[in-house]
Amino acid sequence: MTGTLVFDGDCAFCSSSARFAQRRVRGRGDLLPWQRADLAALGLTPEQCTEAIQWAGDDRPMSGAAAIAAYLRTAGAFWRVLGAVLGSRAGLVLADPVYTWVSRNRYRLPGGSPACRLDG
Repeated sequence: MTGTLVFDGDCAFCSSSARFAQRRVRGRGDLLPWQRADLAALGLTPEQCTEAIQWAGDDRPMSGAAAIAAYLRTAGAFWRVLGAVLGSRAGLVLADPVYTWVSRNRYRLPGGSPACRLDG
């Protein structure tokens, strides 16, 4: 499986998280800020990308915790297993509320800034 994990490049927390993934996870998928992506080619819209992180891959598109799980499944053994657990039905029941909380509070987290704050 290959694809592109599309994140908010205007958010310092998201950009820091993407750099961590590039250094430590080293998945086969690309990591790209949505502001520099050809969203139409990826089958995404700006609205989707401002709502949550997106995975545009060989399989169906995914967002939020499911998108992170899809990216993890492109990496080495440990990360692949973590992605499978996270992306399972039971894993998403737990991960989705955590993702939503992190997304809403990312401006308060390490590496975050006021620019990371989502309106609404």
